[in-house]
Amino acid sequence: MSVTTAPAGRGALQPVAGPRLYHPTVARLTYRALLGRRRALLLFLLPLLLLVIVSAVRGLAHADDSTANDVLQGFALSAMVPLVGVIAGTGAIGPEIDDGAIVYLLAKPIRRGTIIFTKLLVAIGVTMAFSAIPTLLAGYILNGNGQNIAVAFTVGAAVASVAYAAIFLLLGVLTRHAVVVGLVYALVWEGVVGNVVPGARTLSVQQWALAVAQKVAHGDLVSSDVSLTTGVVLLAAVTVAATWFAGRRLRSLKLAGEE
Repeated sequence: MSVTTAPAGRGALQPVAGPRLYHPTVARLTYRALLGRRRALLLFLLPLLLLVIVSAVRGLAHADDSTANDVLQGFALSAMVPLVGVIAGTGAIGPEIDDGAIVYLLAKPIRRGTIIFTKLLVAIGVTMAFSAIPTLLAGYILNGNGQNIAVAFTVGAAVASVAYAAIFLLLGVLTRHAVVVGLVYALVWEGVVGNVVPGARTLSVQQWALAVAQKVAHGDLVSSDVSLTTGVVLLAAVTVAATWFAGRRLRSLKLAGEE
């Protein structure tokens, strides 16, 4: 590794670029990294699996609104969205840190906060594209958007994508085992604990997103254990905190040999 961790200060690379938050070149390289590797295969497989499942359910059971709610919450929101978030969030920066390629980016006169924010936007865009859009299609296949369920879960998937992208981007900066930690979080906490343990549900991104989806849906099929206000505040707080901490952590990385 040609990158080491040290307290930000005199030894850290001092950014000299302007104050802009989005860097097109960083974004292009990040998109290329996410969509040009084996990660792209996983990104396509998860939405495809959702569409296969809902098509089978529709063909065999003639799904109603209740079935649509169960499938979209039980698979799309609780499993597919966080897993896509793991792939996109960790993949936006983790591999560059692991193989040392990040040094080429850190050597450029670009603010490290700009690097993080740009990669976050890319991760959000990829997560939304591969989770919210398939969720909308799945909802229409299942029940033709009865009770506005398809749109509700699409909005829920979109807001969850923002929080998941920030959380897993942070993991990519914090640890080399970001994918493993992210998978455990996505499958165990969001997929199991967040659905089963009553007290833990209030600390689940899924439940926060469901609060937003509940507001959009018609009827009472879509429900959450937290209020809309609580859900929105927690989604925003987690996103901002994870992004800030990821930027702070990246600032503590310095090129080998810097003193």
